Amino acid sequence: MTFHASILTLYPDMFPGPLGHSLAGRALERGDWACETVQIRDFATDRHKTVDDTPAGGGAGMVLRADVLARAIDHASPAGDNRPRLLMSPRGKPLDQSRVRQLASGTGAILVCGRFEGVDQRVIEGRDLEEVSIGDYILSGGEVAATVLLDAIVRLLPGVMGNAESGAHESFENGLLEHPQYTRPAEWEGRTIPAILTSGNHAKVAEWQRQQSLSLTRRRRPDLLDDNAPNEGEDDCS
Repeated sequence: MTFHASILTLYPDMFPGPLGHSLAGRALERGDWACETVQIRDFATDRHKTVDDTPAGGGAGMVLRADVLARAIDHASPAGDNRPRLLMSPRGKPLDQSRVRQLASGTGAILVCGRFEGVDQRVIEGRDLEEVSIGDYILSGGEVAATVLLDAIVRLLPGVMGNAESGAHESFENGLLEHPQYTRPAEWEGRTIPAILTSGNHAKVAEWQRQQSLSLTRRRRPDLLDDNAPNEGEDDCS
């Protein structure tokens, strides 16, 4: 099954962009996923191809028109298309790894890239758009956010990562930040790899990694920890 992403944007040349390289790019070439862009402006009906207008009630900026965007959505997602319709929006629900995994297990997604001051609320409601945020900051448009979301999804598709276990030991996969990583050389600028990691004792290595993840998460992202999580000590990386 190929994951099919349809991206509605005013700037289709921005895709696949970074997604055409590395793991995602090779997966795109193999057909593990497909990337289709839809130019929203093609669905404007006036001779100037107008896609926006001034905000009702006044205010700065412009707003994407409901009628134009709805026609673009209906073209990309006709009746019977069960792919989720996602609007990249700073006011959306924060994206997390759990939602990424849900999306990666499906057949694809419709991604709407907003511009200007936003999108007419009526098309959000009328076309059942799920608003998704990648962080508490403002971008010039939804294209970069859509790229981030697709990169997170594509790397989880079957066969994209060489080692399937790679995705299971990363930050957020088990509710914790990832433990520190090391590789050769054994010593660098007077800093050595923690001895436990070269001991060959897999059980102790796993326990060390768990403790490090807990400690790091408690220091940097305590919001990820359940109130009942054990209070681990502030271990160093030795």
